[in-house]
Amino acid sequence: MDSSAIADRRQLRRKLGFWRIIAVLLLVMLGFAFYRFFASDLPDTRGPQIARVTISGLIQDDPELLERLKKIHDNDQVKALVVSISSTGGTTYGGERIFKAIRAVAANKPVVSDIRTVAASAGYMIAVAGDNIVAGDTSITGSIGVIFQYPQLKDLLDKVGVSLDEIKSTPLKAEPSPFHPASEDAKNMIRNMVMDSYGWFVDLVADRRKLPREQVLKLADGSIFTGRQALQNKLIDTLGGEDEIRAYLETRKIKKDLPIVDWKPEDKASSFFWPAAASRLLNMLGYDPFIKGDALQKIMTEKLFLDGLLSVWQGAAD
Repeated sequence: MDSSAIADRRQLRRKLGFWRIIAVLLLVMLGFAFYRFFASDLPDTRGPQIARVTISGLIQDDPELLERLKKIHDNDQVKALVVSISSTGGTTYGGERIFKAIRAVAANKPVVSDIRTVAASAGYMIAVAGDNIVAGDTSITGSIGVIFQYPQLKDLLDKVGVSLDEIKSTPLKAEPSPFHPASEDAKNMIRNMVMDSYGWFVDLVADRRKLPREQVLKLADGSIFTGRQALQNKLIDTLGGEDEIRAYLETRKIKKDLPIVDWKPEDKASSFFWPAAASRLLNMLGYDPFIKGDALQKIMTEKLFLDGLLSVWQGAAD
């Protein structure tokens, strides 16, 4: 074979190699597109259904959740809503906004609150938005109250020899401060703010549970209750689970055989963004028992502190 024929053969091989690479890349992109389509967390809204929204972990102002609840409100295929709650609470403002969004849904379709392991403080605030509250015998709920916490660093600064001078327009500006003990006027200001929010929370429970305010005040001392105790105190309606939820919905003319569809958060982040990609890769490789990929993404993207008034039951740490 002459040299020109050999050169032509090599050139042909190079061209074939190039197109093979292009074909593989196209297949990978096509497979990725199918994965994104079929693995999407978007709910199936094509038929009549009962929507279920899960609220877990720390409750904060959550625009995505509020938007999801609005879509449920506007969707005619959704005949009822189940709010599944597993939370020790969070910010009072976050609980307030979610409460109002759930009540907006309840204006035109029945809503059941499903208390799982725990729905305390702001978690219970959300639960009372439901028309009916179902809990397990040993679920934890209650802890009706509000707290405002701030650190005090003065002793530490004194030990290291650091002081902070300040000039401010009025004595209550930027109070309480972590750099010096709060004055009585500052404490009274915070106390009044906490008690105002506490009164709002108590009134909310009294109105939604149809209980005398005096009775709610006796329960609203920060105490937590099991599901059985909460039922005795009329903080919930029923002990049980899905059967009891469907039994209540049947009284609201919701067919018992309607499917319950989980409305999960839509993953708007690109899968090429490395925390999301890492979480998916870890789960696909089967390493989720050792490190949860979803938790990895959450740690990397959520804020690590809270501002504002808190409605949190501070149980023992895991």
